Amino acid sequence: MPDFNPIFKGQLVRLAAPIASDATKFAEWTQDDVYLRLLDDDPVKPRSEATFANFADAIPDDSYGFHLRTLADDTVIGFVALFNIKWSNQTAEMAIGIGDPAYRGKGYGQDALKLILNYAFNELNLHRVGLTVMSYNTKAIKAYERVGFVHEGTQRQAIQRQGKRYDLLAYGILRSEFVVK
Repeated sequence: MPDFNPIFKGQLVRLAAPIASDATKFAEWTQDDVYLRLLDDDPVKPRSEATFANFADAIPDDSYGFHLRTLADDTVIGFVALFNIKWSNQTAEMAIGIGDPAYRGKGYGQDALKLILNYAFNELNLHRVGLTVMSYNTKAIKAYERVGFVHEGTQRQAIQRQGKRYDLLAYGILRSEFVVK
């Protein structure tokens, strides 16, 4: 058998299928308005456990979503997803969230980024992965840039939070720019 690189397992986390018990944690994280404001530009609101009850059924056909579980103790700490896949163009968009604050800023997100990009380029045979991020999410921007994402554009003042305007930044990475380390 050829010597394949691991596709689901990184240094700190693994890409895992959603399981029913994860719904409790995901609902818990929606009580954290800081997390929600870093994750998306939609209005924030707490959600019930029932909202997350059918993870697997909710993933669209043009998406590949995974939960992030720690290697040390198999704790669910977040998610990562490739979505809006355009097979004819070999492109996708990406989203990631580390919901558990105890695991933020400790390399888990960067490990997950490497895993999902390896999956995108070497399993799905994609050419480009893009994402958008709010300009105030500086920690995420640094993590994206560390794995090779390039700033491609700015939607000026596209986000409003508490009476202030913020830019929405577009980032992308090409297969040739991604190096598994």
